[in-house]
Amino acid sequence: MQSPASIGSVGIANPELAASFRHAQWRMLLAAMFCYLFFYTGRQTFGFAIPGIQAEFGVSKATLGWASAALLWCYAIGQAINGNLGDKLGGRRVMSAGAILSFIMNWATSLSTGIVSLSVFWGINGYFQSMGWAPGSRLLSNWWGRHERGTVYGLYTFAAGLASVLSFVTSLIVVGYFQLDWRWIFRIPVLLLLIGGIAFYLIARERPEDMGFVSPHDDTVDDGPRVADSESSFARYKAVLSNWRLLVAGLAIGFQNAARYGLLVWVPVHFLGANWTKADAAAAIDPRWISIALPVGMAFGAFSNGWISDRLFNSRRSSAIVLYMVLAAITALYMYTIPTSAVYQGMVVLFLCGFFVYGPQSSFWALCPDLVGHKRAGTATGVMNFCAYLFAGLGEPIIGHFMDGHPTSVVFLVVSACAVASAAVASFIRR
Repeated sequence: MQSPASIGSVGIANPELAASFRHAQWRMLLAAMFCYLFFYTGRQTFGFAIPGIQAEFGVSKATLGWASAALLWCYAIGQAINGNLGDKLGGRRVMSAGAILSFIMNWATSLSTGIVSLSVFWGINGYFQSMGWAPGSRLLSNWWGRHERGTVYGLYTFAAGLASVLSFVTSLIVVGYFQLDWRWIFRIPVLLLLIGGIAFYLIARERPEDMGFVSPHDDTVDDGPRVADSESSFARYKAVLSNWRLLVAGLAIGFQNAARYGLLVWVPVHFLGANWTKADAAAAIDPRWISIALPVGMAFGAFSNGWISDRLFNSRRSSAIVLYMVLAAITALYMYTIPTSAVYQGMVVLFLCGFFVYGPQSSFWALCPDLVGHKRAGTATGVMNFCAYLFAGLGEPIIGHFMDGHPTSVVFLVVSACAVASAAVASFIRR
């Protein structure tokens, strides 16, 4: 194993070692990005299945909102558990297992015979989905130091944004191009998730030490508190839950994620319309494809916010978060006024809406190791994501209820209100 001194000064004393370590860092980042690129094909396809499920099972949008909430709440509970498991067992094993198990539960969901069985299978899938993000974040925090985390988490979250694009595109291909029924939405896209999970296990390595390097962290105050490798799960949870800044960030990301999932689940319903199985022959662009602008904007927003927090705000994450959430509130309000027939205007504004709503996620995740140290990053990420999906789950049946009795565009009003709340709370985060 190389000495700490040689790694700490590789740029001068050992350029070959520096290049080798840098290559390994990027290999781990790209492996995590590749795996998470496919994760959302296992949970963000639900909105495209809603019209078909509603037609077959004869249930309301509010009821389907509760089914969506089942996944989000099981995901929240799983985050609180699996983030710590990532610290304890390693992100590589936990993330790969989650991808494979989620693939299985998506197929189980496709075999549902009613709303109850669908909700149960979809909820269990939510738990397995929670085995991806926090463990993957822990692996990345092992390989990258504090001053590069904003950019690294920005790229990781960029992959998650592209995963939303992939889940939207594959779902539209299933119901639009191939004109298959809703059950195939849970069968075809997740084949990619299975591939991603297996590839990640084969490519990734948990820590620099596993490849003969030393950690890039010196465990000083600048890189978080000193933490023993043998720290117990109880001690990790205690340390994380006693950090008030992290809890404030959890509340802020809760409102942000409620806005995000309000868009991801209900924007497809808004643009699919009542005649969801057929395209509008008179339209220059099929309005159903307008929804793709949302996840594309999310992907680029995530990368930009992480980069901005590092380069423009000197790693002050809260400043980047507040800026984007204020802009998200404004664009969501504007989106409310745009009819679905205004195709090009709708695509541009929806892109910006996704850009600003999802962008702060990269800064939120970079806050976790910033505040509690890289050795507790998995637990902190899990706790924060628990808050995020607790709020997102609360929002789903509420939005579904509003959409049952109002125009589907009401979703943008709810999103704007959540963005304002997130910005207000995030302004109290200081490091």
